[in-house]
Amino acid sequence: MSLYVTELRRLGKRRVTRLLLVLLLLGLAAVATAFSFSSHQLSKETVAAAQAESDAQYQRAVEDWKKSVADCDAAKARGDQNTEDRYGPNCGRDWQPQPEMFDPKWNLPYQFDFRAEFPMFIAVFAGAVALFAFIVGASYVGAEWSTGGMMNLLLWRPKRLAVLGTKLAALLTTVLGVSLVLGSFWTLAFWLIGRYRGTTAKVTAGVWRSIGLDGLRAVGLILLVGAVAFALASLGRHTAMALGAAVAIFAISEIGIRIAVNVLSVPFGDRYVLSTYAQSWFMKQAELFDYDTCQFAKGACEPAKLVITWQQSALVFGVGAAAVLIGAFWSMRRRDIS
Repeated sequence: MSLYVTELRRLGKRRVTRLLLVLLLLGLAAVATAFSFSSHQLSKETVAAAQAESDAQYQRAVEDWKKSVADCDAAKARGDQNTEDRYGPNCGRDWQPQPEMFDPKWNLPYQFDFRAEFPMFIAVFAGAVALFAFIVGASYVGAEWSTGGMMNLLLWRPKRLAVLGTKLAALLTTVLGVSLVLGSFWTLAFWLIGRYRGTTAKVTAGVWRSIGLDGLRAVGLILLVGAVAFALASLGRHTAMALGAAVAIFAISEIGIRIAVNVLSVPFGDRYVLSTYAQSWFMKQAELFDYDTCQFAKGACEPAKLVITWQQSALVFGVGAAAVLIGAFWSMRRRDIS
């Protein structure tokens, strides 16, 4: 039996892998189920009721406006000099409510729009599966090092780089399979929610292609997270190394760098924060604005803008992942195994 097949079976039989997979399934199912109850398909009766409520609100507003104007005129007739402060210029006659101010959409219950909103749920899915990939990837190789399993394996398979590479391939294959299977069910679940509890209007072939590309980017990020976790745990020869590094990266990027760029008034400071590139990766681009360039005393201002594209995000994440993986394989080759 090949080492690759052996590692696939070993990874699949680990209790951590199975437990996290069950928790992932339960979490995703809970999100989809809860969300399905929050969405409502709009019937003709519901739309008509919203229109009637909007019309009633408009009529009440007009009546209140007429009463306010009449009260203002009466106050003026009594010689009241403060009517402008209380009712506005010209007794508020210029502020008559208009029908377009009372949009019936505001009275409608929430309806899930698959075309407009599903890309956000792709990001939610990617975040959940990426967490699964990180913990599984880190604990998989970390446990091998801390329990001595790696040393025993290398006695039978002395090719260090081949062993580490096979373990990484087994991990990525497993994560890829989980991502594709669960991603298919996730898409189907929200399509059914849109079909029976929301709307799937304007979902064309082009929309499906866009959703497919969003899904590919999500899977790419999930695999990258799993590979980085694997490499960090291999570098530190313990699962805690990957977890500690993740906490440190989050603290430095999302707290330390944000504080530093704010104190130093660095233009477009968010371009140095990893979450900006994650947003750009999922949303295709992220727009950053520098409002310090505006002088509002001189009137309206168009602030300077910087666009972070998903290609730039791919470069940042790719370089970072490559550096960690190269370090892990170099360490595997050069360091003492015992």
